[in-house]
Amino acid sequence: MKYAIIIPDGAADYPLTALDGHTPFQIARKPNIDRISAEGRQGTVATTPEGFAAGSDVCSMSLLGYDPNRYHPGRAPLEAAAMGIAMKPGEWIFRCNLVTVIDGSMADHSAGHITSAEGHRLLADFAEHVKKLGLAEGLEFHPGVSYRNIMVDRSGRAYEELNSTPPHDIPGEPIKKFLPRGGEHAALIQKLIAESETFFAEHEVNVTRREMGEPPASHVWLWGQGTPRAIDTFENRFGIRGAMITAVDLLAGIAALIGWDRLPVEGITGYHDTNYAGKGQAACEALDQYDLVCVHVEAPDEASHQADAATKVASIEAIDRHVVGPVLEKLKTYDEGWRVLLLPDHYTCVETRKHDATPPPFCLAGTRIRGVRNQPFNENNSNDSDLHIEFGHELMEFFLRSGL
Repeated sequence: MKYAIIIPDGAADYPLTALDGHTPFQIARKPNIDRISAEGRQGTVATTPEGFAAGSDVCSMSLLGYDPNRYHPGRAPLEAAAMGIAMKPGEWIFRCNLVTVIDGSMADHSAGHITSAEGHRLLADFAEHVKKLGLAEGLEFHPGVSYRNIMVDRSGRAYEELNSTPPHDIPGEPIKKFLPRGGEHAALIQKLIAESETFFAEHEVNVTRREMGEPPASHVWLWGQGTPRAIDTFENRFGIRGAMITAVDLLAGIAALIGWDRLPVEGITGYHDTNYAGKGQAACEALDQYDLVCVHVEAPDEASHQADAATKVASIEAIDRHVVGPVLEKLKTYDEGWRVLLLPDHYTCVETRKHDATPPPFCLAGTRIRGVRNQPFNENNSNDSDLHIEFGHELMEFFLRSGL
């Protein structure tokens, strides 16, 4: 059997005023995704367990068959794994976003999608600044892609009681209300955030960005903390060898921890300018080598965080044309059988610019999956179906094994 999973990150949504009361899935031209739902089944799956926030770390682990209650180590350790950062038990890993704060409120969780080169320079200079202040004992700063970076604390400080908030969850909100709090080391984390404001204010990178009409990276924002945790491999659990195609370190980190290879594709990004066709081609080629290939596309999520309904629709259409279509045709060449699963990991709402824990829709088709309702794929039709999976991590077993 050959298996493909396609994740249009955050593509699920509620009816939008900008789309005349329709969702992006209802508006988008997506004949290939609709073929999956028409030939197979669609339903909903609760990818956000009780007690967790809806985020790609939790929801993607869940949909890939790993119960976050048992396996989730925190968001930052997952991304650190993708970056190849050495981690030991007891060390604490933080996401270190570069963000834009205006008049005390979170204006942009990505600092205007700052370039990696700009982000690397800001972070390196900030690390030196923190060191000179004597705040850097045990701290390491690791640059990532664009606004996404990592801070590691190897000092022995513990942050079990620290509560932090993802910056993309508080657009337009005063940051003072959401500064990390709890435990004896919260003051240090708040100090680092405050120092970044002062240090970045007149940094050359930000001076240039303001001159170009681009939002400055005004702060680092520390969140998503956690410690490394052992995870059993996907192949040990399911007997299937997998690979991941993604531009996002978070998904690459999950792949690394479950023993999947990350497949490089030139020109892929986390935005609508990504190389959709390259992802589709790479997936088709990889299916000859792997039992399962997963293609993750971040673009719908980022469009939602920017409140850009038109780009969200366009990203779904591009995924359908350049990824789903070619992968479906490739799968149908395998005589031994095949299955395909498509689902957003969570809702990301254009009108709020936030994630939402509502169970997202999914559709699947292939060998021994009998069609039930010949309907286009969207939130309403999935909600009206008779297939609702209460525990997200159980979807994988259903996808791989049901009816076989």
